[in-house]
Amino acid sequence: MYRWRKMNDAERAAEMKRRQVARLPMHSPRHHDGGRRVYLITAACYEHRPHIGFSDQRMDAFSELLKAGVTECCERIDAWVVLPNHYHVLVLTGSLPDLLKSLGKIHGRTSHAWNGEEDVRGRKVWFNALERPIQNDRHHVAALQYIHHNPVKHGYARKWTDWQWSGAAEYIERIGRDEAERRWRE
Repeated sequence: MYRWRKMNDAERAAEMKRRQVARLPMHSPRHHDGGRRVYLITAACYEHRPHIGFSDQRMDAFSELLKAGVTECCERIDAWVVLPNHYHVLVLTGSLPDLLKSLGKIHGRTSHAWNGEEDVRGRKVWFNALERPIQNDRHHVAALQYIHHNPVKHGYARKWTDWQWSGAAEYIERIGRDEAERRWRE
């Protein structure tokens, strides 16, 4: 809950009461486990600080680590993007708990390494990972487009293919530029 830090005490108390009445978890999102299916996974750095984007080398290393970790637990990766303060992956997995455990290990290792590199032991680096089950083909296409468009949306690139920490170039190469543009307009 990123807006938490912007709330005053009364707003925080009201939000906690609302969550309690709605039987929502107090601090973490509820995780789904619908068996084998496609999920959009999103994880953000704590307070959306650009820990991943500390350097191009860190962006490169984290992108490779993320793809390797996700590949271990998933049948396929349909789309991925890493930005300075968050990432998204669209994957087919038969075990969401295994995937989230793998991501947790990646978060733990990178937190430890990055805090050591920056000499700030104990700093919280990651907030949490959130998954959204993909409901149908249209939702899948929308999620794929959202992931690839994310660097443009956030002002890091003018075109999908300008952002090197993304699977967009591979996607366009696989389906062709004309088909990608057709799907985007649709």
